[in-house]
Amino acid sequence: MKIGQRLTELREKKGLTQDQMAEVLGIKRARYNSWENNIAKPDIDFIDKLAEIHKVSSDYILGRNTSTETELPSWATPKDKRDFKKMLQEDLPVMFDGVPIEGESRQRVLDVLTGLFWEAKEMNKKTYGRKKDIKTNTTEDDKE
Repeated sequence: MKIGQRLTELREKKGLTQDQMAEVLGIKRARYNSWENNIAKPDIDFIDKLAEIHKVSSDYILGRNTSTETELPSWATPKDKRDFKKMLQEDLPVMFDGVPIEGESRQRVLDVLTGLFWEAKEMNKKTYGRKKDIKTNTTEDDKE
């Protein structure tokens, strides 16, 4: 599936028109239309914006990851997203018992790792995250 098809699919899933998407991105509809019709490709800044709007990874938009399971959690911070991208960009071979895993099996392993990554991040935030006092709007660190 090409970038344009993915953008169309994601936009329609949100129930938006091309005009509305272009407005959200701060561009003209014709430019956005050219992306959906594979006439032109968005630059990296717009790919990141599109990924954030649709709550998917930029790899999904670029077609590097065909799984929709990589949707980013709503609580993920920009740093969490950078950590996740860094983990996936390490293009090391996926090995099992000394044998490289290829194709669909490799993608399945990466999908499982993705799920584990976000689960661990969420548990870490719950366990070690700063607790905010709702009444005073301060963190525990601010009180000391």
